[in-house]
Amino acid sequence: MSDRALVAKPRTEAGLRWPLPSPLAELRDDVDARLARLTTELNEYGFDPFGLDPEWGSSLMLGMGVLYRYWLRAEVSGIEKVPNGRVLLIANHAGNTFAYDGAMLASSLFFDHEPPRLVRGMAEYYLPTIPFFNVFMQRFGSVVGTPRNCVQLLDREEAIMVFPEGERGFLKPYRKRYQLQRFGLGFMRLAMETATPIVPVGIVGAEEQSPGLARVEWLGRLIGAPALPITLTFPLLGPLALVPLPVKFRLHFGEPMTFEGDPNDEDAAVEDRVDVVKDSIRDLIQEGLDEREGWFR
Repeated sequence: MSDRALVAKPRTEAGLRWPLPSPLAELRDDVDARLARLTTELNEYGFDPFGLDPEWGSSLMLGMGVLYRYWLRAEVSGIEKVPNGRVLLIANHAGNTFAYDGAMLASSLFFDHEPPRLVRGMAEYYLPTIPFFNVFMQRFGSVVGTPRNCVQLLDREEAIMVFPEGERGFLKPYRKRYQLQRFGLGFMRLAMETATPIVPVGIVGAEEQSPGLARVEWLGRLIGAPALPITLTFPLLGPLALVPLPVKFRLHFGEPMTFEGDPNDEDAAVEDRVDVVKDSIRDLIQEGLDEREGWFR
């Protein structure tokens, strides 16, 4: 554990609170109570070194809670296996239009883990170039996925989610659903370098939230992205395509794994360790698929 003290940010008194239906009012109270229990090291302006502002996330977490509890109706299994302190959450990736798999993974640690935790995301390099979204990323704790950023967050005993498939997993047609794409090796090198446990996570539901028909790389390059997805709803519905289909999400957490060795080993040696994590995620995905009765159940 780091010897850096964690300081809870004082919560300001809420201003005008709009009346909400009973379930939403209860959810808002739950969000406020969980935010009050979070601890993170902040400066005098209320931000951490990466731009995170826990209090700014209150309204956002209420919205995420509605998605998590009522729209995507996420169910979790094995979340108690996630240890306190530094941890890498390694999961499969999908979505095409928006990374709801990451949103649901972060929501699970906030709403269903004890104590509640904020999960930090490692974002693709092009995402901070998107106007408005870059501020959203920073305020809610995501950072550009460089090794330096990740090491600094782990030194602060943070929980970090990583999707090693990157855009290869995120932007893919539905015919490749739940077929794990090539994993990057960086997360394993960081885990060995920092003695950080890895928790594999299998996510079911993200492939169906916005089923992909094709990925068009030349269109993506026009806006600085790796590719542009063509889905059942995008670009036909425009911005409305960002709303996911109300499929059911399942998140299965595996046993923590620790790996020893030289983080500067040859790729082949690191790949052997990565394959262990990949096989575990594949098994966890299958557990989720076996549980469901269809996209929406």
